[in-house]
Amino acid sequence: MMLDMPQIDDIRRLWSEGLNVSEIARRTGHDRKTVRKFLGEVDLSPTPPVDKAPGPSKLDPYKPEIDRILEEDRHVWRKQRHTARRILDEIREMGYDGGYTLVQQYVAVRKAQARDGAGAEFLELEWSPGAAQVDFGEADFDAPGGRERMYFLVVSFPHSSMSWFQVFRGTTAECVCQGLSDVFAHVGGVPPMLVFDNATGVGRRVADGVRESSLFRRFRLHHGLEARFCNPYAGHEKGHVERKVAFVRSNVFVPVPRVGDLRAYNEGLLGVADRFAEREHWRGGGTWGELFAEDRTALLPLPARPFSCVTWEVRRCDKWGYATEYPFSATALS
Repeated sequence: MMLDMPQIDDIRRLWSEGLNVSEIARRTGHDRKTVRKFLGEVDLSPTPPVDKAPGPSKLDPYKPEIDRILEEDRHVWRKQRHTARRILDEIREMGYDGGYTLVQQYVAVRKAQARDGAGAEFLELEWSPGAAQVDFGEADFDAPGGRERMYFLVVSFPHSSMSWFQVFRGTTAECVCQGLSDVFAHVGGVPPMLVFDNATGVGRRVADGVRESSLFRRFRLHHGLEARFCNPYAGHEKGHVERKVAFVRSNVFVPVPRVGDLRAYNEGLLGVADRFAEREHWRGGGTWGELFAEDRTALLPLPARPFSCVTWEVRRCDKWGYATEYPFSATALS
């Protein structure tokens, strides 16, 4: 049985809360073999597209009605909200003749999206060891083609003040995931919580919530971490990482650095960041590096397999072999 990302997310979240396999199976409606399979899944990297275009679903005509029911449920006591089984009964009265699984999966996705949006602005301002903040800054670099303005990703640990940074030519999900992967590998572990200054690269803000990009959600589940997003209008929530961006720019990228091979340059930057470990922490209690030892003990282990930071897209080609700008099914390339 293949589950979608929100269902895998639910299984792993319940496991992290201390529930056993049987209890997770009871709560999620999946059998225990399925729960064990996705608790042990180690590689959630995106897979290349296959030569098969998905057909229409029997559920498609009834999705607006399901959305309406779920929206009304938001204003109802939680014990009187619709289950997927109850929704199935209602849409069958409207003519739906498909199975329960389609309804269950769609309802799970929509409920997960609603939870993500509702909790997107929650932020712990007391930073425990292991938690990290992430943000992008900008700086000029002298590249082989001339002076170029690029972006640098900062991964900062507020508990210790240690931070690591990587330079990219964009702020896409691929750049974020690659930068995080490189930092995680360098420090030898995965922060259990990442807090983003904004949704750049990892999702898009919808009303008051953030909808994660598919690639970042896979990355997050692959590493078993959680992600939260700052309120864009609450500066106190993101002051630490903003100060770190300014610190890195003035202490590492002044004067304007020369950059040849960007991958080699980024490998060197990890060592540059290590050298700040000797600074005394403003709060006292030791140096940045000594306090980071407490961060390190709270890190999750690295996944058994590295994550592939790539997004696969299939495009239609014209008779000259040029790809058009619109995605199309894989059959168009055969």
